[in-house]
Amino acid sequence: MIIVRHPHEIDQPTIATIGMFDGVHAGHRSLLQHIKHSAASRGVASAVITFAKHPRLVLNPNTHLQLLTTYDERMQLLADIGIDYAIVFDFTPEFAQLSAQQFITTLHNDYHIEGLYIGYDHRFGHNRSEGFAEYQAYGKQAGIEVVEALPFDTPVGTPSSSAIRKALATGNIEQANKLLGYEYTLTGIVVEGHQLGRELGYPTANIAPNNPLKLLPGIGVYAVRATLPDGSMHNGMMNIGRRPTVNGNEDITLETHLFDFTGNLYGKTITITFVAFMRNEERYTSLAALQQALANDALRALEILR
Repeated sequence: MIIVRHPHEIDQPTIATIGMFDGVHAGHRSLLQHIKHSAASRGVASAVITFAKHPRLVLNPNTHLQLLTTYDERMQLLADIGIDYAIVFDFTPEFAQLSAQQFITTLHNDYHIEGLYIGYDHRFGHNRSEGFAEYQAYGKQAGIEVVEALPFDTPVGTPSSSAIRKALATGNIEQANKLLGYEYTLTGIVVEGHQLGRELGYPTANIAPNNPLKLLPGIGVYAVRATLPDGSMHNGMMNIGRRPTVNGNEDITLETHLFDFTGNLYGKTITITFVAFMRNEERYTSLAALQQALANDALRALEILR
């Protein structure tokens, strides 16, 4: 996939769709696959039109919006689908003042867009009261066929980035994964922790996420897989929480115990894949009780991951 950041970098007719595509979830994937196949049947290129930074973070810098995917993760997921171009705009306050008509005209004149699929609930342009009928009329004037995409459903509901964020925040990792169409991941650097897990027989890799905007799943214990820098994958369990048994006033920590690994991971970047939520974080009356809970968690996680 070629990332396009400037006008006139595409020299062939192109069919595109537009959106932030945070998470590149199952609904996004359905639309993008349709774009890909439609472009191939017409002998033209496929493209996704998106933004480097989420518009809500630009228009309201104080918003507490956390994202399902970093920019690099989003680009990789789009590339994996097989889209030819990612047209990436820098969303600025000035850009936000463009009308839908101006934007559609720009897509045709500067980016060779001849067909534009728009999500059934998507709105753009400074006058967001406009809808598909207006977009279609503007497209006809500019030389773009504007098509309204159909909604996409799964057995657990209609995928949306907001629904997935809610599911993750409440620890419903299974529903989030079904709406995503893949298992949620988090990448970070292993930092030094309190080393209590080692004393209890369950040494942990304490992870500092690479991007502060990346959404953390809700507090609790999860069955996970960890991908190490050498590409190897290891089963494990992760606790996201405040360590209430030993100190309930700490910031949230991410502690991962790997079942089949021995070695030093300090300073290394690892990626955690969330498979299942196992239980809420609890406060135990003694370290012995905590140790027994960890043993039970390990047995259940191994059963899930096998």
